[in-house]
Order: sequence, then C-alpha cells, then structure tokens
Amino acid sequence: MTALAPFSPSTPAADPTTRTAARLPYVLAGIVFACYAGFSLTLHAAFQTSGYDLGIFEQAVRSYAEGRWPAADLKGPGYALLGDHFHPVLALLAPFYLLLPRPETLLVAQALLLAVSAIPVTRLAVRVLDARTGAVVGIGYAASWGLLSAVSFDFHEVCFAVPLLAFALESLVLRRWMAAVLWALPLAGVKEDLPLTIAAIGVYLWRQGQRRTGAIVVAAGTLTSGLLIGVVVPALNNTGHYDHWSHLHDDSMSTMAGLAIRATTVLCLLAPTAFVALRSPLLLLAVPTLAWRFVIGNPAYWGTDYHYSAVLMPIVFVAFIDGLARLGARDRGHPLRGWAAPACLTATALLLVVQLAHPPRQPQWTDAEVASARQVLAGIPDGAGVAASNRLAPQLTGRCRVQLFPPLSADEPLPEWVAAARPFSWPAPAEVQEARLAELRDEGYDVVTDLGHITLLHRRGP
Repeated sequence: MTALAPFSPSTPAADPTTRTAARLPYVLAGIVFACYAGFSLTLHAAFQTSGYDLGIFEQAVRSYAEGRWPAADLKGPGYALLGDHFHPVLALLAPFYLLLPRPETLLVAQALLLAVSAIPVTRLAVRVLDARTGAVVGIGYAASWGLLSAVSFDFHEVCFAVPLLAFALESLVLRRWMAAVLWALPLAGVKEDLPLTIAAIGVYLWRQGQRRTGAIVVAAGTLTSGLLIGVVVPALNNTGHYDHWSHLHDDSMSTMAGLAIRATTVLCLLAPTAFVALRSPLLLLAVPTLAWRFVIGNPAYWGTDYHYSAVLMPIVFVAFIDGLARLGARDRGHPLRGWAAPACLTATALLLVVQLAHPPRQPQWTDAEVASARQVLAGIPDGAGVAASNRLAPQLTGRCRVQLFPPLSADEPLPEWVAAARPFSWPAPAEVQEARLAELRDEGYDVVTDLGHITLLHRRGP
C-alpha cells in the first residue's frame, strides 16, 4: 500500500451540518433495518432458517435469560457453548428475549445491529467526501454481499462485531485514537479470533505514530486471543480441547479449486470499492479474519457464503472512503474520484443480483405445506423434549427442549417426540434418515402425523 497523506478533521470536505447530510446516515439505517428485519422474518416464516445456527443461538440466549450458562442441546445434551466459541456478548440479548422469547427476537436484533453499522460508514463518507458520494457509499455498504449473506443465514454473534468495527474505523479515519480503541475492545467478548483484529488496530496506530498506544493494543489483542483459544475455551469444552484446531488439517487446502475460491472471495471484497480500498492502510484490519479463514481446511470458510465476511464489510468500505480521501489529498482531479462511486454501485448491484439468485438454503415448501407443518408442530406441548430436523428446530427452540434429528452421535438417546421434515437434508443422507424413522416405529414410537413433507412421532408410554 502506498503511503499517502492521511485524512484529518481539518481536511476540506463537505459540510456535514446541512440538514439533509446530517440526517442521511440515520434515514438510511432506518430503511436498511426494515429491509433486513423483513427479509429475515420472511425466511423464518417460510421454514428457511435452521437449527444450525439460529436454533443453537436461541438456546444460548434462552439459557442466559434463565440465569444459566449458555448450553445448546442441538449440539449434544447440555453442550456448553462457551467451550465452542467465546461469545458472552450474547447475554446482552437476554432481557429482550425475556420480553419476547422467540427466535424472531434474535433475527430482529441482528437486523438492528447490522443496520446501525451503516451510520458511521455513511456519516464518514458524507464528511470526508460529499453528500452525494456519501449516499452512494452508504447504499453500497448496506447492500454489500457480506452483510446480506449474514442476514440470509440465520443469526450469528458476529452481528455485534460489525457496528463495533464500523464505529472504531470511523474514529481511526478521524484520528480519534482513544475512541477507536474503546470501540474495538468489546470485540474480545464477541468471538475468540476478533482480539487479533484489535491487535491489527494496534499495528495501524503504530503506523500512524501512536507508538505507545499501538504497542499496548497489539500486545493486549494478541495475548487475549491466545488466552481465549489456548486456555479459556478449552477449559469450558467438555473434551478439554479447542475443537476447531482439527479444521486445520485438510488436503483440499492447496488444490487449484480451493485457491480459486479464495481468490474469488478477495476479488468480491475489493470489486465494490473499485479496488480503491487497496490505497488505505486500514485494509490491514481484514488480514486476521481472512488469514484464519483461508488456512482452515473447511471449504465453507473460504467463499462468499454464510456470515463469515460480515465483519469485513465495514473494513473494506471505510478503507474505500479513506482511499478516496487520500486520492483527493494528492489530486482532486484524479479520474478515480469521478468513477469510483458509480463503480461501487455497479459492482454492488451485480453482486446483489448474484446473491438474490442464490437457491434457497432449504428445499422450498408451498404455502399449504408451511401452514400444515406449523399446525403439526403446534401439537407438541410446551416444555416437551423433541428431536427435530434442522429446518424444524428453530420453530421449536423457544418453547421446547430441542435436539437434532438424526443426532450427530449414535449414542445420543432420543426424547419423547420426533419431528422430521422432507426432503431430508443435513446431517445424514435421505436413505439413512428414512430408515431411522422406520426403526423408531419398532422402538416404541407411534406416528402421530405423516403428511409426506413432515412426520411427527410420539413415544408410547410404559
């Protein structure tokens, strides 16, 4: 990255005090919140959410709301979730869940947190550039594929990290060093790898001449992540290990297909910024997240799907803003300043079309099938133990004790009720699940309802 003069509050820029410019970030965030929430709730109503991961996180938040350590029976009876990933920040949702104990509470909270992140990004763009360009950047950010991928795939703890990073990045560009550090510190309670991003902020501070503060932040972030991964999470894990180390070993990591997937992800990250983000040293903050994703042998981490790129969106878009400001500091007539914003919208629109064309994560049911499935599940009493298919689980976790069907471990005993959805999907082949349902009838279970797309069984009494 080329060392250019950084933006400072004294840099000539658009006047943010005008009424339209001042309101723009908040109006945009409100619209985005409505869109995100509406989309998430629509997916859930259509049985397009899943036990992995919405059901798991609801069980975690429900545990906090009941005054217990977070546990998720969907991962195994009494599975301690802090032994999987370190995300105590989820406890903040407990008061809201007590008011509305439903999975929709988590989905709306995620929509709100992601929408709030658009405020600092848009506000910074308006201040550093101008109102029109700021609006373009804000819209591009709100419609970015990383955020939409997160919204379209259940709920995840990273939704807390996105606004924290956005506010921290805004402070870094405005050279408000201590504010940036204070916004970044809570990342340590979101996930065990994010303190490495805090350390990357320390490196940036060092490069900006804040040597003492930078060194402290680098040391604190690195040490915190090391303690969480090496000591805290293993201590809370039932096996005494950090389970995700096993993902490091995979022969597919160095294949041409694997390298192509990684390269495509990097291309999709930079294309909406017209590659101007490369001109900002803030892009350094994306390195820790990309590094752990690309070295792990699970292909699911490499691409543009799921929620893994949500935390990268504020980084690349604020780097885009900073890069444009740095271009302006050198040459306000630079051609990049003229076509970067239209390029941002064009690339975002193209990636949005690809995102919307993505096939549904669960096989689609008709409206009649959805209605009948909801009626069947309503026959399970509150508080009952249920083994449910992945797509049925989040419809029940708010009022039942839910395990996964079929269970990941063959030794896991099944509860009183079993609810299975067709077409069968993860975690076992269709023929295996069909055979297991047939076996249950010989193990004391009666078929309560079998509508083809959903089957409900109940264990006979002694």
